[in-house]
Amino acid sequence: MTNAIGEALSGVREVELTVTGRRTGRQIPRPVWFVQHDDNVFLVPVTGSDTQWYKNVQQTPMVELAVDGASLSSSATPITDSRQVADIVAMFRDKYGPDEFDSLYPKHDVAVQVPLG
Repeated sequence: MTNAIGEALSGVREVELTVTGRRTGRQIPRPVWFVQHDDNVFLVPVTGSDTQWYKNVQQTPMVELAVDGASLSSSATPITDSRQVADIVAMFRDKYGPDEFDSLYPKHDVAVQVPLG
């Protein structure tokens, strides 16, 4: 794992995700919630597969994660397997609380894996 980003992720609630726009080719940053497990960061798009940044990742999987001055460029992998998505959603509920997560994330049919190493 990249130590700087791994250490920076500890104890924070969100990370800045930068994706490449599928129509414009521009770099689009946005804050997102995440969970870290082993040497991976997992993301759940707020409106699932309808989320614009998720659609951008499907076309151009290279993303950047940044937090507290540390950053990492990595290839993101969309996850569509319902069991894997359910496991990731459970980690989000543990981190952020089930009520808060469920009220802000109405659809969770997909997730994204970003390796840190």
